Amino acid sequence: MPKSIVAALQIGALPGGKGETLEQILSYENAIIESAAALVVMPEALLGGYPKGEGFGTQLGYRLPEGREAFARYFANAIDVPGVETDALAGLSARTNANLVIGVIESAGSTLYCTALYFDPQAGLVAKHRKLMPTGTERLIWGKGDGSTLPVIDSQVGRIGAVVCWENMMPLLRTAMYAKGIEVWCAPTVDEREMWQVSMRHIAHEGRCFVVSACQVQDSPQALGVDIANWPAQRPLIAGGSVIVGPMGDILAGPLRDGPGLLTAEIDTDDLVRARYDYDVVGHYARPDVFELTVDERAKPGVKFSA
Repeated sequence: MPKSIVAALQIGALPGGKGETLEQILSYENAIIESAAALVVMPEALLGGYPKGEGFGTQLGYRLPEGREAFARYFANAIDVPGVETDALAGLSARTNANLVIGVIESAGSTLYCTALYFDPQAGLVAKHRKLMPTGTERLIWGKGDGSTLPVIDSQVGRIGAVVCWENMMPLLRTAMYAKGIEVWCAPTVDEREMWQVSMRHIAHEGRCFVVSACQVQDSPQALGVDIANWPAQRPLIAGGSVIVGPMGDILAGPLRDGPGLLTAEIDTDDLVRARYDYDVVGHYARPDVFELTVDERAKPGVKFSA
């Protein structure tokens, strides 16, 4: 069916860790069922957390012991993929009959990745995307993904793909996702700025696709009982701003500010043909005689063994 309900679940990682946060996610089961959402997108780093303001004891040229301890605590809060948390999320997908896209911190060996996971109501965990380029000091704590995790998959709402936070500003990544036939662009994030809203509307308009952006919400340092350097004590660490955008760049729902909630909108993928009538960025509006993009989708392990 071309018409369906899509949703952004705006919540935040809880101080009690991944177990408490998972329970919070599962508590929205009835709300998801009542909304009739066929796709629910959840924020970046929701399971595992986004430690905004944490310096991990790093100065240029050296690292302090307390930073290593902070990283060890953060690592312990990451999840295995697959693992007990993904099993629970697969169950939620099945019970709500909704595809899920959720941002997690994935541990693999001794490295962490900022990852988006895809769940299908019948098949469970079906794909993942590791963030290609951690932003700024995120590079201290997260590894980089490679081209082997750039899925665009069929779902009950159309072809969906996930691009995490500032990856959305990588023009060549966007072009690759457009070429894969994306119809519903999922954007897990922690970016609360007004400029993020501009980016989401631009991507919807550029790709002539629907965009569902889910942002975390986090209380102020004062409410959390912590001191964050160079951040106002009463200002929320992450104020939300989840939004759903149509293929002409028009806002269908949101932005949702300053609190949790399930943001929903009805979409009709038949609108994509109408929207692309005068602009198909990888079709009739492309110039392959002038520009060509090559995407390397091979996995790039650091060590390879040959029998």
